[in-house]
This record gives sequence, structure tokens and C-alpha cells, in this order.
Amino acid sequence: MVQGSSYICSLVQSLRSASFPSKLANYSSYTSRAASNSLRHPSTYSNKIQFENSDDEYADVDWDKLGFGLTPTDYMYVMRCSKDDNFKEGRLSRYANIEISPSAGVLNYGQASTPFPLISPNISLQEIKKIWSTKANRTEDGRILLFRPDQNATRMMHGAERMCMPSPSIQQFVDAVKETVFANKRWIPPPGKGSLYVRPLLVGTGPILGLAPAPEYTFLVYASPVRNYFKEGTAPLNLYIDEEFVRASPGGAGGVKTITNYAPVLKAIARAKDRGFSDVLYLDAVNRKYLEEVSSCNIFIVKGNRISTPAISGTILQGITRKSILEIARDHGYQVEERAIPVDDLGDADEVFCTGTAVGVAPVGSITHRNRRIEFKTESSLVWKELYSTLVGLQTGRIEDKKGWTVEIH
Repeated sequence: MVQGSSYICSLVQSLRSASFPSKLANYSSYTSRAASNSLRHPSTYSNKIQFENSDDEYADVDWDKLGFGLTPTDYMYVMRCSKDDNFKEGRLSRYANIEISPSAGVLNYGQASTPFPLISPNISLQEIKKIWSTKANRTEDGRILLFRPDQNATRMMHGAERMCMPSPSIQQFVDAVKETVFANKRWIPPPGKGSLYVRPLLVGTGPILGLAPAPEYTFLVYASPVRNYFKEGTAPLNLYIDEEFVRASPGGAGGVKTITNYAPVLKAIARAKDRGFSDVLYLDAVNRKYLEEVSSCNIFIVKGNRISTPAISGTILQGITRKSILEIARDHGYQVEERAIPVDDLGDADEVFCTGTAVGVAPVGSITHRNRRIEFKTESSLVWKELYSTLVGLQTGRIEDKKGWTVEIH
């Protein structure tokens, strides 16, 4: 979720002008009609585009030193439309900067949405303790699987409606993600070495002076290989409850994926990290009594056979990993609750863990509240490991997908 205090600056640096070059090296006037009625695959266009990567080639990256930072890849996907129109045609282009008007809606009024990234990790079940990434995967036999891209598309549409923006259809979104992953597949790290982080963005790029929806919008998908999100790697997280700051308020936009949710929590995160904590666990804005979520992920508590997570109430993001873990937990026979969780319930919890696209499933070792440090089980038989093993097994094709959650890219 939160990627840094220079989010808008990095956004400007990751886009280039409204008109892209029509001819590129090894890439000539490639366009895709993502509004087709079938889930087309990028290989359909193999006679029109010469990708730099071959089936067995990896990019020149020191995978052992990979962190969670931007490593530009070869291609990005771009599609545009006006305020009163629909998205119709997109294209792959070389990854490059774009120029943007100083009066763009995104720069002046924060009009943009990201459904949060899909991630293409190369993971085997033996590597679960080495990496925390989800969504789209390369299996051990070389296949590439996207994990629930339609759910991310739905979430973008929901956010776009809240932010008064047109949105790509589910079909357009899935096609764009598939094409971006396929074009950048040489950047998917080797098994156990990291993930290909795929970020879709919907941005108000048209110029606007008064407070109103922008006249033009850009849908963009780019990718970067990454490894662990938290600097702790696989070590349990130590969270801090900061009662001064809240992440979202009732009636606001905290329940949708908009870029305006992120910068306001940076100060709380910086203060927590200065005190030696991993991240901040926020309480509700009204009572300062109930758990909401962590800056970058949803929160779960475990007591015996019962798994609880805060209910979706307009201030909490309905993460795709959260949704998947809830269903997997039910399949495993756990009693699952979505409810208001008083902060005092932490004292009785056996385990606490977080879920999110970037963090995957991460155990929490302790939570500090009002100078009281509450510690949780992090060794022996753990619920989060059981659930995450199943999640990763589905993502990597090691467990048969009977739910229809994965989409294969050939």
C-alpha cells in the first residue's frame, strides 16, 4: 500500500507524455484491442512484436541482492480516454517517463486509483519462509499464473466510481495485466529469489484548474522485480498502535484504493520506525477502540479455532489476499469472523498475522499499545503458516485450483 513519501513524484517519473513514439526498437506500432470479448493472450500478437526476452532468458539482475525498490523493466501498458468516453484501445510501450501537465487532476487534487499490485513470484512451498508475495506466479515447470486478476479489476472499478473516473472493464484490465506480465517475463525472478510486482494505475492526467473531475484519464500498468516488503524479511513484525493518527474516517475514501489514502499515514509510519517498530496498527476514528488495519495490510487475530478480522465498514480495504485467506480458512475448518475487534482482544490472542498483496501473509510477534507490549506465538504449529501454504500452493500450481482463481499465461 504505502510505498514512500514521494508517491506523486515517482508517479510523474513513471509516466511519459500523452503521445508515445510510434516506432520503438524491436517494437513497431503494437496496439491491442483490450475490449475484445475473449481473454486474449499476448502470444496472439507474436507476429507483430519482437520482445527482448526469450523463453529461457532472465534479465541481468543480481537476484540475491534484490530488495523492495523500483527496478525498471522493458514494457508498460497504457490506455487513455476522455471524461465522458470509455476506454477502447491500449498499447504496450517501452517503459519510460511521461510528461504531464502541471494542472493535471492527479497532481492538484489526487484523482487517481490503484487496485494495488498483482505480484508474479517464483515460489515453491519450500521457499515460503523466504518470500512474502502473491497474486501471479511462475510455477516450477515454467508456467505463469495470474492470481485473481478479475478481483483486482473489480476493485479498480469500485475505486474509480468513488473518485469520479471512468474505468477499464474487467476484460480490459485482465488483458492489460496479462500483456504486461508476458512482455516483462524475463524480469520474473528465479524460484525463491523474489517476485514481479505488477502495478496498475488509473490517473486523472487531463489538466483542470478548478475542483472537478479531470477531462482525460490514463490507465497504466508497469512492473518491477522485488523481494521482501518489510525490512525484517520473514521475521515476525512488531507493530505499534498510535492513537494520535487514524488511517480513515467514516464517509471518506478509506475503503477504496485511492492514492490519497497513503501519504497521510507516512508520518505515523516514520515515527513508529524511529521507535524501532515495523509499522502502525490503526484504530477506528470514532472511538479509538477497535482495530482497523495496518498501513500496508489487513490484520487477523487467532484464538484457538477462531480467526477474526475487522469487518468491512467503509474505512477498511477489502484486500484480495484478505478475501482469499478467509475462504481458505473456512475450507480448513476454522471458525471465521468478520467483526468489530476491540483492542483489548489482543491480550487473549494466540496469534496475529497480516495479509496484503505486497506482504503476502506476515506473522506479528508483538503489538505495543500505551507502553504495553503484547507478544504472540511465532513458533511451532502456526495457523498463518497453514493458510499461507495453501495460498502459495494455489498460486504456484502445486495445489489444483478448483476455485478458478488462477489465469494461466501461455
